[in-house]
Amino acid sequence: MYVVIMGCGRVGSALARALVRVGHEVAVIDRDPEAFRRLGKNFAGATVTGVGFDRDVLLRAGIERAGAFAAVSSGDNSNIIAARVARETFGIERVVARIYDAKRAAVYERLGIPTIATVPWTTDRFLRTIVGDTTTTTWRDPTGTVAITELTLHDDWYGHTVRDLETAIGARVAFVLRFGQGVLPDGRTVLQAEDKIYIAALSGNVGEAVALATTTPSSEVGS
Repeated sequence: MYVVIMGCGRVGSALARALVRVGHEVAVIDRDPEAFRRLGKNFAGATVTGVGFDRDVLLRAGIERAGAFAAVSSGDNSNIIAARVARETFGIERVVARIYDAKRAAVYERLGIPTIATVPWTTDRFLRTIVGDTTTTTWRDPTGTVAITELTLHDDWYGHTVRDLETAIGARVAFVLRFGQGVLPDGRTVLQAEDKIYIAALSGNVGEAVALATTTPSSEVGS
């Protein structure tokens, strides 16, 4: 998928890097060219300097071929305008906006634009909304630091070990439901078809782990 992100702060840069790591194409818009330093020297996506709700800037970012748009700048008004332009002018269906004001957020949710407030798991929710994953997190600790969620595995993962999976997705397998019974696996436990896999991960890493689990294991896994 091709994704356009407006805003290259902590959330925007983290989201962009995560999307690239799981195989998506990304363009990031920010009015401050210095902000792109957050992406790192090896960022494989595109960067566009300008105002993210300007039609010409969006066109330069490739909005016409985008499958999703995220407005994550530091301003509610800018995010709202950009989200509406992406949805109403360019017909982007998967649009999400970061809104600080809870009352405004409620209004835009009713208009069909998912909104994300300033919570620790912002990046996770953006990533999973954009890539179309509807799995909900099963549990978070009271501080929002650690989350447990169920994975949907690519079929090619079956036959690999828990250690292989943990290494590939950067999260820990907390437990497995196998034939209706809970199992506490170790690194040598072999994943089987019909297993329900639950992982524990730090907030901010959950969305990426979930996305990586749906892809084919690399040729290096298990070698």
